[in-house]
Amino acid sequence: MWVCVVFAVLAAGANAAGSVLQRLGARHEPADGHLTIGLLWDLAKRPVWWLGITMMVAGSGLQALALATGPIVIVQPILIGELAFVLMLTAVLRHRRLGRAEWLPVAGVGSGVAVLLAALRPTHGDPLAAPTGAWVAGCLATTTLVAVLVHRGGVTAPGGRRALLLGTAAGAWFGFTAVLVSAVVTAARSPTATVLSTWQFYPMVVAAPLGFFLLQNTLRAGRLVASQPGLTLTNPLVALLWGVTVFGEDVRGGAWVLLDLAAGAVIVTSTVALARSPVLVGYDGDGSPSP
Repeated sequence: MWVCVVFAVLAAGANAAGSVLQRLGARHEPADGHLTIGLLWDLAKRPVWWLGITMMVAGSGLQALALATGPIVIVQPILIGELAFVLMLTAVLRHRRLGRAEWLPVAGVGSGVAVLLAALRPTHGDPLAAPTGAWVAGCLATTTLVAVLVHRGGVTAPGGRRALLLGTAAGAWFGFTAVLVSAVVTAARSPTATVLSTWQFYPMVVAAPLGFFLLQNTLRAGRLVASQPGLTLTNPLVALLWGVTVFGEDVRGGAWVLLDLAAGAVIVTSTVALARSPVLVGYDGDGSPSP
């Protein structure tokens, strides 16, 4: 199980590096809140933006390795640590020293995730053994939720609310993509199934680039303090619901639920505190550092 944890932590670090580098590459672009073809073309001319994309792809690969060696209920919560890595990398790039106000929520996220996983103690479910009806219901529920959030965020919501809605939608979509990846890597390890014969492979191929474009729009929708909590927290929540209700990953109930809730509260509070850090608040609306 420790191999799964190591891969998940490395994935969080790679994703954080990709996020920081993409923001660095977009720092001179106007913060109009929309990702256009022209903007994407401009970004593609910048090596640092491509380095960010490379790190994001590396993070996806490490996440797939984590999902291949452990249950999704363990892997996705560890990725909450991405924001802590973002904070530390940004502090290095901006030559800022982190103080107690930053290190306390970093410790809060780490300890909260550790306690949550210890309390849950999930078993490894089998995505391929899940009933087809459960898969269909889960896919419809998740995609409907994301569609509503994107519609409300992209059409009717102003300012920070738009960033919050799009960030939540992106987090839910990444959690759903991880669900599909989990099924595909399970097929890759199975002696009775193949990747190409597993239907989840085909929506995964579509979900990955859609997630990329949704993330780019989220990064430009508003300040990090508005978009990042939803982006960071919705991902593991969606994965947890899928793991328990569809994949059959058993978690401890009873009094352990109270400890789960307490750990969740610490994680949420610490994540919001990290997003409000002065090191990150100095970002423009597109998420890039202010000059």
